[in-house]
Amino acid sequence: MPWRNKEASSPSAANPPLEALQSPSSRGNMADKLKDPSTLGFLEAAVKISHTSPDIPAEVQMSVKEHIMRHTRLQRQTTEPASSTRHTSFKRHLPRQMHVSSVDYGNELPPAAEQPTSIGRIKPELYKQKSVDGEEAKSEAAKSCGKINFSLRYDYESETLIVRILKAFDLPAKDFCGSSDPYVKIYLLPDRKCKLQTRVHRKTLNPTFDENFHFPVPYEELADRKLHLSVFDFDRFSRHDMIGEVILDNLFEASDLSRETSIWKDIQYATSESVDLGEIMFSLCYLPTAGRLTLTVIKCRNLKAMDITGYSDPYVKVSLLCDGRRLKKKKTTIKKNTLNPVYNEAIIFDIPPENMDQVSLLISVMDYDRSQTPIGIGFNSGST
Repeated sequence: MPWRNKEASSPSAANPPLEALQSPSSRGNMADKLKDPSTLGFLEAAVKISHTSPDIPAEVQMSVKEHIMRHTRLQRQTTEPASSTRHTSFKRHLPRQMHVSSVDYGNELPPAAEQPTSIGRIKPELYKQKSVDGEEAKSEAAKSCGKINFSLRYDYESETLIVRILKAFDLPAKDFCGSSDPYVKIYLLPDRKCKLQTRVHRKTLNPTFDENFHFPVPYEELADRKLHLSVFDFDRFSRHDMIGEVILDNLFEASDLSRETSIWKDIQYATSESVDLGEIMFSLCYLPTAGRLTLTVIKCRNLKAMDITGYSDPYVKVSLLCDGRRLKKKKTTIKKNTLNPVYNEAIIFDIPPENMDQVSLLISVMDYDRSQTPIGIGFNSGST
């Protein structure tokens, strides 16, 4: 090459014959020459570093490449990705974080109970605990309905049972202010037509009533009668809330009723939804061309007994309502002494098609009483 020294690249100067170097005398002379400072200076000046790649055979190059690639793949498999240090202040708060430094690489596996649980897996024990808590809450609500104090006495001359409602104690709060407006309804079952009621006592959980109520009943029938006391919370603007009830199955439980006997009873938790009033079957048909709505009352079953005989005299009353106002009212015939009446009667209302979305029907099952106002057994309403 042009930049090499001619003397250094000369075969005679740089490469002596092999035979000459192999002889002992030549090796000795060469050692003496190397010790000479002038000779060392000449050699240093003659030797230059090469900046070009040596001529490596193709087979060696391929083997080196394969070794480098295999080594790189191994390094890729064992290298952990570097954690980014950017945006460290925006780290997500996870319920569980796994730290690589805390992983145990031993042969011993962790116990099954300590294995992390997937987020979407359902834990039945949690739901079981909730149901137990719900049952405890219900039982606690049943215990917190309070007590009621009343007395019974029978007047043999007038054949009248005298029920005296004295007071109630520790009633639950039904209003937002932490109080209630309680009153008591009194029935002598199975007759529900004779319903008596105390006065309403405002904003108190320990009302004192001290009111007497008279039920005309022969002494021989007292064994078949039950005293039903229902405690309600009065509400001026909505439906009254039922606090609880007391049912005295045996009127002779405390005494023979010849003299007044005071009785304390726990008020049992009860709701109006738990009362089964029976079922009604009906059908609806609307003819748009004639603007005629036909409601067919088919039958009722398992109605609530309203008479002392254990039966009722039911009939069905249907009211056509528009924006809460009653437009028309129609009713079926009366079925005497039955709790499962069959009607198969059609009730027709004339309603234009453009007014169908504005009207609704109120279906009431009533118990007929010739001497008193009819009593509602149950109600059902819905839009047409």
